[in-house]
Amino acid sequence: MPRSSDPQLILLVTGLSGAGKSTVLKTLEDLGWETVDNLPLSLLDPLLATPISAGAERGRPLALGLNSRTRGFNAERLVKQIKQVGKARSVETLYLDCAAPELIRRYSETRRRHPLAPDRPPIDGISEERELMAPLKRWADHIIDTTDSDPNALQHQIRDRFGSDSDSPTLTIMSFGFARGVPRNADIVLDMRFLRNPHWEKDLRELTGLDEAVAAHIAGDEAYEEALGRIEDLILTLLPRYRAEGKSYVSIAFGCTGGRHRSVHVAERVAARLRAAGFSPSLDHRDLATPPRDGIERSAGATGLESKA
Repeated sequence: MPRSSDPQLILLVTGLSGAGKSTVLKTLEDLGWETVDNLPLSLLDPLLATPISAGAERGRPLALGLNSRTRGFNAERLVKQIKQVGKARSVETLYLDCAAPELIRRYSETRRRHPLAPDRPPIDGISEERELMAPLKRWADHIIDTTDSDPNALQHQIRDRFGSDSDSPTLTIMSFGFARGVPRNADIVLDMRFLRNPHWEKDLRELTGLDEAVAAHIAGDEAYEEALGRIEDLILTLLPRYRAEGKSYVSIAFGCTGGRHRSVHVAERVAARLRAAGFSPSLDHRDLATPPRDGIERSAGATGLESKA
């Protein structure tokens, strides 16, 4: 896994237009990287041929932003250039992907035109670009899907993946609501809907899994202690294996129906257990700020016991 302490590294940042390349480059720059966006491909060969010692003089790794707007861009040619460098330089590729509906929404919000479809609907340019970029996606060392990530979440991922070295995998513990979709970048997804739901208790509905009353209600479920103990033991068993296999980034997502009560409490508890075991997980409560709604709690996946209101 590339880190900011590796001054010999060149990271090619590429992917779909609108997927977050500018955010990634800005975050890497904040981490101490040198960054260049849209370098003409005619200048890439001389750069890759530069001796390692010359590129490492300032002690900073280099990130290059490349996509379909780059002058002379050709994905297959770029892959061949990377292959030719071989072991002489440490060159890796980060590919940023994103679902078409989300890209369309972003283009609509910013009122920008897609670079490959300036006089056509954005979906035409997105489809064309996805096909154009396919060789790079297949070759990429790292792929991040930004469909469900706002700029802050993407910055967090980049800091975790490309920041300072760590002996243990970088951990993110997330809570979410199944009613709003499963996180795309989660490595492990665990469903907490088997626990009794505080939403159907009038005094608890407006509270969240961060409140003691909600935590006590959830912990009172007869399945709670045994199930959570086994989940924590499983995670503590897996993390050393991930480290042994060289995996430096692990995201564990806990879900409930709305993402405000059970998943939030469990994520907090598991994070505390991992900290006690010597890990340093970060927490992300994706749907914590959403308002409580009976309709969401009765959505697909909610049990009959939860719908007793």
